[in-house]
Amino acid sequence: MIYFLSDLHLGASYLPRREKEARAVRFLEQIAADAEEIYLLGDILDYWYEYRTVVPRGFVRFFGALARLADAGVRITWLTGNHDIWLFDYLRDEIGIRVVDGSICPVIAGHKFYLAHGDRLGSEPAGFRFIQRLFRNKTCQRLFASVHPRWTVPLGFGWSSRNRAYSPDAAAELTPDMRQRILDWAETYSREHPDIDFILLGHHHVALDHRLSTGCRLLILGEWIYHSTYAVFDGKNIILSEFKV
Repeated sequence: MIYFLSDLHLGASYLPRREKEARAVRFLEQIAADAEEIYLLGDILDYWYEYRTVVPRGFVRFFGALARLADAGVRITWLTGNHDIWLFDYLRDEIGIRVVDGSICPVIAGHKFYLAHGDRLGSEPAGFRFIQRLFRNKTCQRLFASVHPRWTVPLGFGWSSRNRAYSPDAAAELTPDMRQRILDWAETYSREHPDIDFILLGHHHVALDHRLSTGCRLLILGEWIYHSTYAVFDGKNIILSEFKV
């Protein structure tokens, strides 16, 4: 089985941290028996920054669960999102996770996928896109790293939590206009890339399974703030499901 999930936002100040981490660990333990590959499509952590010799505290049980899977031969790919942009080589070297900043198009059981976090599809406001370019700028990263972690880590968590006054109704962030822009983008992309069978995205915090006019299926993976949704592919069929244990 191939598993896809995104937007866990572990460590977020507006969530019960230990409870959410334990839930993610239970999920990883449950799928361990049949998982061949796991794709994490970004915003798994609400904030993360790796210094050369320092990593943020926390996430020990979650990283341990990933390490056990990797040690058992499960291939894990982590696509960075807009909250966990600054994943560099720590998880790659310590656990064996492949870390990708951008999109990938793997072929799985003869089916071609387009996988991305979903924050860089041209559908976000110009200010958001500018901030993302700034965060990925190597000079800006070096300047940020020159500041002591006692200042940058609280700043990072504060920034990531800004405007996150969550209620159950706020979990569905995809407005009708945004939904249409994503569908228009996906239709265009699938026409330009007719070999793509599935487009999978995170970022938008809604679970969506939509068949495009080309026959390609667009899936948005939802979130783990309230609903704990994910996708699973058995080599023939892909379904969106919700983890409730």
